[in-house]
Formats: sequence, structure tokens, C-alpha cells
Amino acid sequence: MGCCDDPTELPRMDRRELIRLQEQYGDLVRDLFTEDPEKVILKLLNTSSAYLTELAALQAHHASVRLKAISTLEKPSISTLLRIVEKEPAGEFGEAAKARIAQIDN
Repeated sequence: MGCCDDPTELPRMDRRELIRLQEQYGDLVRDLFTEDPEKVILKLLNTSSAYLTELAALQAHHASVRLKAISTLEKPSISTLLRIVEKEPAGEFGEAAKARIAQIDN
């Protein structure tokens, strides 16, 4: 065994972390099969990263998910909000993005 980590060797995952991720994945799949997918996605949106929230604001299938994502974007996501306004200036999502930009600016 050497003194340093071998960069060619894959990092090992803690077994407890692997079990936790498997349970989380199983719960998500169960919820998607047994509940309203739109509600499941809205629930996941509350704990998603900024990147995933921006992606949802730009392209989510359900209007409610897009609107919720737009309403939760913060100052670092101004460029995403501006893209929405540019793409859909008179639409529901464009108006929501304009309102969110105004909230962030104040």
C-alpha cells in the first residue's frame, strides 16, 4: 500500500451511504408509481440544487412545477429568469419571471 491515493482507482463509497441512496431511490420510484407525479416533482423541487431548479424553471413539463421553480430562484439565477422573459415575454412564465426579478431587486 502506497502513501497516497491511486488516481486510477475508483473511490469507494461508504456502505451506509450506498444503502441510504438505494432506499431514497426506492422511495422515489414507489412515490412516482403510486402518487401524482406532479406532486412528487413539486415536493422534490423543495430540496433540489440551484441547477435543477433552474432547469425546472426553463423546461419542466408541468406548468405548476415551472411556476414554483421560477418563484424560488434567487439572485445568482437572474440570468435564467432573463432567459425566460426573453423567450416568453408575454406568457405566463415570462410574467412570473419578471415578477421574481422585481422581488429579487427589491
